Amino acid sequence: MSIYGICNFTKMKSELFVDVQQKEISIALLEESRLVSLQKESRNLAYAVGDLYLAKVKKIMPGLNAAFVDVGFEKDAFLHYLDLGPQFNTFNSFITEALADKKKVPNISKFKTEPDIPKQGAIQDVLKPGQLLLVQIAKEPISSKGPRLTTEISFTGRYMVLIPFGDKISISQKIKSTEEKVRLRQLVGSIKPKGFSVIIRTSAENKRVTDLNQEMRSLVKNWEEAISKMQRSQPPMLIYEEESRAVGMIRDLFTPDFENIYVNHKETLEQIRNYIGIISPEKKDIVKLYDKDVPIFDNFNITRQIKSSFGKTVSFKSGAYIIIEHTEALHVIDVNSGNRSKAGNDQETNALDVNLKAAEEIARQLRLRDMGGIIVIDFIDMNKAEHRQALYDHMKEIMVKDRARHNILPLSKFGLMQITRQRVRPALDITTSETCPSCFGKGEIQPSLLFTDKLDEKLNYLVNNLKVKKFTMYIHPYVDAYIKKGIFSIYSKWRCHYGRNFKVIPDQSLAYLQYKVIDSEGKEIDLKEESDFSSNQSKSHDRQKNRILEEKD
Repeated sequence: MSIYGICNFTKMKSELFVDVQQKEISIALLEESRLVSLQKESRNLAYAVGDLYLAKVKKIMPGLNAAFVDVGFEKDAFLHYLDLGPQFNTFNSFITEALADKKKVPNISKFKTEPDIPKQGAIQDVLKPGQLLLVQIAKEPISSKGPRLTTEISFTGRYMVLIPFGDKISISQKIKSTEEKVRLRQLVGSIKPKGFSVIIRTSAENKRVTDLNQEMRSLVKNWEEAISKMQRSQPPMLIYEEESRAVGMIRDLFTPDFENIYVNHKETLEQIRNYIGIISPEKKDIVKLYDKDVPIFDNFNITRQIKSSFGKTVSFKSGAYIIIEHTEALHVIDVNSGNRSKAGNDQETNALDVNLKAAEEIARQLRLRDMGGIIVIDFIDMNKAEHRQALYDHMKEIMVKDRARHNILPLSKFGLMQITRQRVRPALDITTSETCPSCFGKGEIQPSLLFTDKLDEKLNYLVNNLKVKKFTMYIHPYVDAYIKKGIFSIYSKWRCHYGRNFKVIPDQSLAYLQYKVIDSEGKEIDLKEESDFSSNQSKSHDRQKNRILEEKD
């Protein structure tokens, strides 16, 4: 066994951090205090994977063997014949009957099963323009493409996936014990309603029948409520989505090895704690509220790791680095040794060492950025076949923890490695360069020495003009250190003059001369200079000012 594989047998410290902001939720996964996964979702995200929509067929495309479907998105969604599922005839009859008689929900266990559609059939034989369908988002909108759909509806839980219109029980291949497979198959078979297929997930291993039965009932209830809502709706209409985005994101990330889950939002904390209490009661207490003033990602050194990990160039060991380029069709990664060298080692040994370390960083980057599709990696050339094989084996070994489906090919004769990785949502692309908040792209800024005077003016405007007394101003850590230095600091003078109901907090995500103000309800107050607005924007700014004053009255 290679030395690089030893760490797989060591239990790693894993922690989750949930940052709930006004517009989005961010979840960071740290292993041994190192960022390995970052997920961001809008709190009002539409067309997320798993959402159900009542939709209407817009256009049939025989050449593509697919249909374009209206789900309400700006671009029509794409539904391929192969995504209809073999039981489409039964599914379509059920939906048609449910929409025809809206007073009762058809009983799926008593519904007549129709023959499967042929695998090599034509889309025009089963769909027609104007037809109503219940569809599920299989891939979120990416770039200029609309969502990709499926009519093989599924409801995902912690322990199982419930699929209507079937009667199969499948078990995760990661469950190796034959006895456990037999136990789970018998258990699920005894509690599964007729008319449903079930995929048993890895996390169901060694779980009690009460846990599995509780989740089974919950998933069946979701199906029944979705059909009931569909009967009361007109297309296009969202029919079903998970209650909490945070819970949905954590469901697939959570493992019993987690030591801590920190959340900075009380309502989300309770949702997550209740969910953990159901699936792993002994771990309920690891969910903790983070209520400090310093942003949660700053406090746990996550912001710094994000800024160092999402650039075009990522350094990893002793000067070695990788360059990541994105295109519409694929991602290209170039490995460079930089100024890295070890005394006494020949070029071949150094190349192997850099490539092995680069493979670990690349595997982390794939998870971190959620890169999907085709990934081409240009490693440093190695002449020895055993070294190329060692690199290939190492990449497969460290990619085992990646939950996304993937396929890795050996190095080609040109030294390129190709990886295909499941893509269901856009790759996470975070801009690490900072736009100047003072000149707004004009190229000239006010003297930085006068920035504290500008902040003083903003405080005066907030307190005396807008009558906002309780708020928090976030500024760059360097500026924060400057205004708080000494006994008679600038900050202490401000608090004496404007009252002590406001706070100034450092925020690493801000640029050097940038600031933002959050009121007591967690909403940002726009304080940009009037001269930076066009006439229409200025009117909007005035309306916001009047709204704040009205709320204070």
